[in-house]
Amino acid sequence: MSTTADHGLSHVIVMNRWQDRYADYAAYLDHTSCAVTYVTSPLGRGAVPAGAAEVVTLDDIEDPAQLRAAVLGLAERHGAPDLLITLKEEDLENAAALRVELGLPGMRPETAETFRDKVVMGERIAAAGLPIPAFAPLTGPADAHAFAAVHGWDLIVKPRSGSGSAGVLAVTGPEDLVLVDFDRTDLMVQARNPHPILHVDGVFDGTGLLVWRASRYVRTCLDFAHGSYYGSIEEADPELHRVIGEYAEGFLRALTDEATPFHLEVFLEEGPDGASCSFLEVGARVGGAETPFLWREVHDWDLMEAAFHLQLGQPLRDGIDWDTQEVAGFIVIPAPAERPCRFTRATPMTGRTPGPYAEWVPEAGYVLPPAHGYEHVGGRFRFRGPDAAAVQRAVDATARDYRVAADHVQPAGV
Repeated sequence: MSTTADHGLSHVIVMNRWQDRYADYAAYLDHTSCAVTYVTSPLGRGAVPAGAAEVVTLDDIEDPAQLRAAVLGLAERHGAPDLLITLKEEDLENAAALRVELGLPGMRPETAETFRDKVVMGERIAAAGLPIPAFAPLTGPADAHAFAAVHGWDLIVKPRSGSGSAGVLAVTGPEDLVLVDFDRTDLMVQARNPHPILHVDGVFDGTGLLVWRASRYVRTCLDFAHGSYYGSIEEADPELHRVIGEYAEGFLRALTDEATPFHLEVFLEEGPDGASCSFLEVGARVGGAETPFLWREVHDWDLMEAAFHLQLGQPLRDGIDWDTQEVAGFIVIPAPAERPCRFTRATPMTGRTPGPYAEWVPEAGYVLPPAHGYEHVGGRFRFRGPDAAAVQRAVDATARDYRVAADHVQPAGV
């Protein structure tokens, strides 16, 4: 594998907001061969390697003005950066704009828009003649009524740019439109597809899939947003895995000819004539929740490292022989009280049979911050086994027996 010295890098800026070790930055880039500086959120500061040349912590890392000032300040103190690296979906657009301003290589704003704006990506998929449920931009109730007149009232309304099912609503009749905040954000409407949702994670090399793995949700992101646990179990059927891969490759080709990590969601329809997939949405980033840990710990293949090396311009490892692999899965448990909350008890689940091989369980007294996403939750559990049925048994037992309690605490200054 090439080193940073081979590429002549002198200064690399990394954006980070994970608290846990989702990405092992020190292993991906030798911090002694060039200046590696970080722009981070307050929660993410603890995950920055000790070898960082400087760390700038922002109250709001998504604020373009704060981010720009931080990056320009690092450039002034450490020299013009060679690269600006980010692995988090919510940071793709801001990072792309700064790359243009500073003349840096990497994802451009038009590519970021394709993978962030669900209407834009849907239009690209539809233009390629690939299967996708009917959809349209949504600016007000009149748009919803016009769409429902054609497609019926079994609809999904969601932000055009978002993740984790935040702001997603099921609309089953005109009376549900009072729940939609048309002034809050750009929205879209889509005909609901009743088939199961799978997520497909991997790396697209610009023409085909280098590596991929499909997983079936045991409960979905939308379930989690409404108070249920959520997670997934990997698909182990070789023929079905091949079919899903063919669809995934077609979807990625319709969106880009650039190498990218991806987290794709599809609807899977299985029938007597075989399986087929319809497009839901895709992100140009590594899958969230426990996905990076599962790939690294169970499959010995680091998706975050691949994403980081793509931005460094370094070569990637070969793919995986899935016939030799165990089946992996995860669940995350929602916070048991309004955030921020202080945990009073939680039940460790590792060591149980069946149970998880790894977990994050909050200690009594730990205060869960008011952060969105699947890192800061009521509990996180990872599973492995010889087949999907074994993993499902462990998931079911853990979801049934895990106990967690917390009390809401008043935010500081309120």
